[in-house]
Amino acid sequence: MRLRASAKALALRLDGGETPEAIRGLSLPEGLPLEVEVAAPVGQEVLQALLELGRPLTLVPPRGRPTPGTLVAAKTLRAGERVEHPGTVVVLGDVNPGAEVAAGGDVIVVGKLRGLAHAGAGGDEGRFIFALELSAKQLRIGSLLAQAPEGAQARGPELARVEEGRIVVEPWAKRRSSP
Repeated sequence: MRLRASAKALALRLDGGETPEAIRGLSLPEGLPLEVEVAAPVGQEVLQALLELGRPLTLVPPRGRPTPGTLVAAKTLRAGERVEHPGTVVVLGDVNPGAEVAAGGDVIVVGKLRGLAHAGAGGDEGRFIFALELSAKQLRIGSLLAQAPEGAQARGPELARVEEGRIVVEPWAKRRSSP
């Protein structure tokens, strides 16, 4: 729980660990309304204690969470291994068949991608998958899924992204020479 004062109100942030006794024990200056940011689940008793303070109360939405950073996995992922992160994932090695990478951001593989990769796992179709050798049987970006055609061969560094509602895979060299 954090309490701070502004010129217009008292701002109270509830992080979920508050007790009704802690709320009732707050020493609040008179005259300012209370803005309450509920950043985590709180119990009914805590909300009741807020109402018992007897001052104007406004609930405000939680402030945006900071963007997750990048996770670097400096190893080859073997069958059965899974790396999951809310931000971007960079694998410094191969992703073998049966291994999975799921990222809320982009997936970058500095090696061979032969396992499953899911970029934009939270539904963001504006993400991409890049690999030095893209040989995966299945790619996911946001809610979209693409399967490699039978007998598809890797063609060097490639980038997979969403274009017009479908996943497209293009050689990295072509992408770099485009305006």
